[in-house]
Amino acid sequence: MSSDNFDREVNIEENASYGVGGFFVEIVKIFFLALIIIVPIRVFIFQPFFVQGASMEPSFDDGQYLIVNEIGYKKTEIGIDDLKIATLSPLRKLERGDVIVFRYPKDPRQFYIKRVIGLPEETIEIKDGKVYIYNNQWSQGKVLDEKDYLRKDVMTQVQDINGFKKIVGKDEYFVMGDNRPNSSDSRIWGTIKNSDVIGKVLLRAWPFSKMHLYLQGEEYSI
Repeated sequence: MSSDNFDREVNIEENASYGVGGFFVEIVKIFFLALIIIVPIRVFIFQPFFVQGASMEPSFDDGQYLIVNEIGYKKTEIGIDDLKIATLSPLRKLERGDVIVFRYPKDPRQFYIKRVIGLPEETIEIKDGKVYIYNNQWSQGKVLDEKDYLRKDVMTQVQDINGFKKIVGKDEYFVMGDNRPNSSDSRIWGTIKNSDVIGKVLLRAWPFSKMHLYLQGEEYSI
């Protein structure tokens, strides 16, 4: 498996015929994209990222421009200099299937993009090319349904021929790339901590033809 950095997605439907209305819609789109590229809102709310690598194909391709929502997805420490006054818990919980950007645990200077597969205090097992989830609801294990983002012929492989099993910690997540044969992820270097999470992918802003808005549990083409 190859190591990589990040990926994401956005979706725009192009009409065959424009007309005056279509022309103005395109102008608005261009103005909107100019704003998020030239004046990115980086003050602890949204951050722009370029996808680098193929680990999230076919969902997100190399070179795509994404906006990540940083609000409320990680613990926040409040303090003065080295004095920690309080720790704020995440306002929102990441859900299975969310696509996130995070600091690579082995080198925090690097940012990766992956999909959340395992949630805190679950057990993840990979065998026979399938991902199994064990938790309070599925004590006997449940095969993870990944048809929404994996090609039908994709098998989730691991290095150990005897299979793979990982317990996810209290404030941790198990993540994988959609391009399973070409993704460096939790199968190799383990889980990520909540504190490593930058945020959840909110918008794929470029290219125009694939502009897409991702809200909690919903997806919208623009």
